[in-house]
Amino acid sequence: MHTLNTRRTFIKTAVAAGFAFATAHRVNAQGAVRKSVDTPILNIAYEDSGQGFPVLLLHGFPDDARAFDDVVPVLVRAGYRTIVPYLRGYGPTKFRDASAPRMAQQAAIGQDVVDLADALKLDRFAAVGFDWGGRAAAIAAVLQPERMRALVLCGGYTIQNTLAPSQPASPEAERNTWYQWYFNTERGRVGLAKNRYALCKLLWQTWSPTWRFTEETYARTAASFENPDFVDVVIHSYRHRHRNAPGESRFAAMEQRLAERPKIQAPSIVLYGADDLLGRAPAESAERSVFPALVAQRVIAGAGHFMPREKPEVVARALLELLARG
Repeated sequence: MHTLNTRRTFIKTAVAAGFAFATAHRVNAQGAVRKSVDTPILNIAYEDSGQGFPVLLLHGFPDDARAFDDVVPVLVRAGYRTIVPYLRGYGPTKFRDASAPRMAQQAAIGQDVVDLADALKLDRFAAVGFDWGGRAAAIAAVLQPERMRALVLCGGYTIQNTLAPSQPASPEAERNTWYQWYFNTERGRVGLAKNRYALCKLLWQTWSPTWRFTEETYARTAASFENPDFVDVVIHSYRHRHRNAPGESRFAAMEQRLAERPKIQAPSIVLYGADDLLGRAPAESAERSVFPALVAQRVIAGAGHFMPREKPEVVARALLELLARG
């Protein structure tokens, strides 16, 4: 009996240990290992693949790490390490302090990238980003230009001036950003909380009108919107940029600097979806005024807002082109 109990105890312990390992180091369908690391504010979940020079792949709203599923294998085969974090408010990423304010102004998500690089001890890295992730990558490049080796931004330069009132855009552009004004109302907060699955799916459909994604593809990512901080983070992001919500005091000086449209010194390629309802490419001369080391500006036919999903080969090829320059 003693031997039997001992064996049962051993088996239970082994199963528990195996479960704990699987929880901390989950392997997804693409072979990436899910890990997490503490930064000063967050416990950031990220997917880690390959070896070699590190590349951060940063998703936007409303999306998650799955956005880069078809980009990662190309980079890994080329000999690079890919790190795909879940931004604050998404998926398994969580705030370390239960009482911390759930804010997501641009300075915060940019600092999150720097904090992640610090926690992973990355002296230098490259980055790809779109939407929120593109803005975060651009801000990291401004804050620590010596660390950013190369940068691919889908959607171009999106650093914001959060100190001055935003100016009216064309009626068509205002219509396309209806969700931002919705989120600046209490009705919008309740609507996002209640209808997040359907609302975010509508944004996918309208921002990339020529992309035919499956329900399964969307559902895999929509699970990340169930993060308990998702609604607060999204609402703060869209209210702060329109001066309808205060920011964190620790970012006051950074927001002042970002409001001046600082230049990005890293060698960069900017990509625009020809069918993206949220943005069109500016004149290349205007782009070069903020990207002194701009390598190329490209408008991609058949792509909308979610470039890494719609044209993963274009995104991967752009980054490899920059990294090959040394």
